[in-house]
This record gives sequence, C-alpha cells and structure tokens, in this order.
Amino acid sequence: MHTAWEEAGWERLGDGVARRRMPGWDETIGVIAGTTGVMIIDTGATLRDGAQLRRTIRGVLGRDVTHVALTHPHFDHVLGTAAFAGVEVFGAAGLGDLLRRGKDELRRDAVGQGVDPDAAAEAADLLVAPHHHVHGQLTVELGERQVLLANVGPGHTAHDLAVLVPGRQGSPEIVFCGDLVEESGEPQAGPDALPQQWPGALDRLLALGGEDAVYVPGHGAVVDAAFVHAQRDALAARFGVAPAP
Repeated sequence: MHTAWEEAGWERLGDGVARRRMPGWDETIGVIAGTTGVMIIDTGATLRDGAQLRRTIRGVLGRDVTHVALTHPHFDHVLGTAAFAGVEVFGAAGLGDLLRRGKDELRRDAVGQGVDPDAAAEAADLLVAPHHHVHGQLTVELGERQVLLANVGPGHTAHDLAVLVPGRQGSPEIVFCGDLVEESGEPQAGPDALPQQWPGALDRLLALGGEDAVYVPGHGAVVDAAFVHAQRDALAARFGVAPAP
C-alpha cells in the first residue's frame, strides 16, 4: 500500500522522513516532519522547483515548511530557497557570505548546466542566504523531534553540511549527506572542491551516523555505511590521501 509520500512522488525513509530525487539534475531533496516544525533539506534548481516542493509538502502534511537546511552552495541545491518565504534557513558557517558575493557565478553555472537564463537570473537575484550558521553541530527542534545539523566539511565544497535524523523505536539513524556522497556517478570534484580534505569529511560523516545508519547521497540511491567507506577509500586513492586508520 502506497503512503501519501509515495503517492506524491517521494520515497519514504522513516516515520515523518522522506526524500525526492528531482528531475533534471537528480539532486536529492529531503523532508523531516515533527509535531511543530517541518524541515526541507535543499530546495532545487529554480524558484519553480522550490514552489512545487513547498506545495507538495503542504499537500502531504497539511502544513508548511518552517526550516530549510542547505547542504552546500551549488545551484541545484540552493536556487529554490526564495520560494520558502519567512522560513528559517541554516547552512555551514561561511555559506551566507559565499552566496551573497557569488550570485553571478551561481547564475552562470546554472545556465551552463541547462537552467533557463531568466529562471536562473530570477532565482539568483532573490537568493536567500542562511540566517543561522553552523560551525560545529547544532540541534534544531521540530517539536518532539530533534534534528542534528553538522558542519562535517570541507570536502565537496568549503561549506558541506550533513543532517542527522535520530532513529526511532529501533529504526536506524538517517543521514542526509549532500554531495559529499554520490551514488549515481563518481563524486564530482569541481573547482570549489577541497579533494585533500574530502576523505576526512567522510570520516566525520561516518562518525556522525555510525555503521548502522542509512545514508542519503546528494545524487542517487540510498546507501549504507559500507558504501560510504568504499567511496572514502576511492577518493583517498584518487587524490593521494592516506588511507583511513
């Protein structure tokens, strides 16, 4: 029997936790629902994406998103943020300054990857920078549910944020990884990556979730700790970093 999430095109990961792989760039969007708050993890590549996500979540839950967590500053993960008016936005320390000064670069990158130029310009002009900056770890209350935001980078970028959803009633922890972990292809190390530090970021990610957690990549299918360990070792070999102890 399909749940309301699945009927709306999402994959249910646990009680009040779901994710959606977006068309186009296959970026993962997460949602976590508590009794008094709803957090979305990343917001899509355009304001239209963000608005559609907002409507879908409201349709399933009957209430609006209250918190946004941005995993890193790439266009397909942040440009829908302005569609969530009045929402508290969280990001890794330094992300706000980067987004404010890098709007033109973000717009160019989006257009270069196939976003309509007008849609990219509109989203960049209205881009919302984080109101809350995560230096180490920060707990966010969504009513009875606590969500842990962890600045585990740098790695894929200089501003990588992971989101841990503690397990309930014997269910495993769920870790939203952003693009620190990718399943649908080799992890992308662009000009803003810090490849020498990326394996260390995955070590911190694994310490955060543990061996029994469910790990949700920024692109691709849900994976387990063994996959993250293997990707960590592959990145270390690729970039000449010492293996994990």
